[in-house]
Amino acid sequence: MIENYFSDELWRAVAPVLPGKAGDPGCSGRDNRLFLEAVFWILRTGSGWRNLPPHFGKWYTAYTRYHRWDRKGVWPRVVAALSHDGKCDFHYDEYGLRFAPCDEIGLRERARADADARESAALGQSIGF
Repeated sequence: MIENYFSDELWRAVAPVLPGKAGDPGCSGRDNRLFLEAVFWILRTGSGWRNLPPHFGKWYTAYTRYHRWDRKGVWPRVVAALSHDGKCDFHYDEYGLRFAPCDEIGLRERARADADARESAALGQSIGF
């Protein structure tokens, strides 16, 4: 059995920012919740799109829709909506949508700051000679 990511509370937070809702122009998404579950399953497991379990639908359809949403700028809005309560396991940056638990992001930022501080200290010492 594959575990679902979206509780009803998370779904209520993210649903308003998704394209393809009733009332939006154009065609509506068949099942945005299932699609998001598929994308987040791919990100959490690190699997390739071709390994998407069949109950999520056709892998190529999900892959294509993912990239269309990326071009439309949907993913930053999704992450922002999910992060509203401060707890989001996903991160969007220049590399795209990634699985990165909040604790892991905080650890990475602290490690980066420590590395910058060490580099500055090393440069400061070498300049003084």
